[in-house]
Amino acid sequence: MSIFLQQMVNGLSLGATYAVFAMGCTLVFGVLNVVNMAQGAFFMAGAYLGLEIALMGLPLPVAFLGAIVAGGVLGVLTELLIFRTIKRRGGHRWMGLVASLALARGLVACAQELFGTQIRRYPTIEWLSVSFDVAGVRFQSIQLLIAGLSLLLMAALAITLRRTAIGRAIRTVAFGEDVAQIVGVPVNRTIMATFFLAGGMAGGAGLLLGILFNVVSPFMGEHMLVKGLTVMIIGGLGNIPGAVIGGLLLGLIEVVSTAYVASSFRDAIGFGLIFLILLFRPTGLFRSFEERRA
Repeated sequence: MSIFLQQMVNGLSLGATYAVFAMGCTLVFGVLNVVNMAQGAFFMAGAYLGLEIALMGLPLPVAFLGAIVAGGVLGVLTELLIFRTIKRRGGHRWMGLVASLALARGLVACAQELFGTQIRRYPTIEWLSVSFDVAGVRFQSIQLLIAGLSLLLMAALAITLRRTAIGRAIRTVAFGEDVAQIVGVPVNRTIMATFFLAGGMAGGAGLLLGILFNVVSPFMGEHMLVKGLTVMIIGGLGNIPGAVIGGLLLGLIEVVSTAYVASSFRDAIGFGLIFLILLFRPTGLFRSFEERRA
């Protein structure tokens, strides 16, 4: 029983990073009804900037904030240079998907040129290696840190969307840009804010996962993008609470399958179960934004 509980703890800490990243993907889709394929590159950029800040000897909270800002700034630039430009010139909204994918590849190439292709690691932080047992289950301080920071980001986004003026504007634009313009919402600025929040979530998640596995590479965002899109579909397109639950579920599935089956089947089992979920409930575990809006 203690082994099973241990895997639950490990799965939740991993799933929390998936949930944070997927929330950013879901936020963009809920507002623009399009997928930003550059989110994985923002994830990678946040991990690298956080690493550089940590190597300078600055505290981890500074590195965390730096990763969030890096992802947010990249998100804003992506909206200005790609999505807004395509929209202004009358291009189909799905052209943004292809353009953002091209941007992601470009950012990966830049990371390879700047940092090389070899795996890099965060400097040793003694207090992150501390662990303690509770009823036979080992809790590592790094897992508690990941869970705490993930919950902080989730709560910050939830409060922003529900309790602030910009959050109300984002929800209005998500309902319909025409409606938002009628009631006086600054649509362009609201969309820009949405991309900043989504990019910031991706950058923060990059630092969290980089610390959890102590691995940073130019290609880490590509794998994470697949996870994020999967979680987004599981939870229901545009459904942020669904993305949180879907991320935790995927993390648990991966860890448990690794422990009780084989690590080589980790992705196969995880995506196989996801396939079954979608086979019997194509809209995901929760209603998508389009269904709720209808």
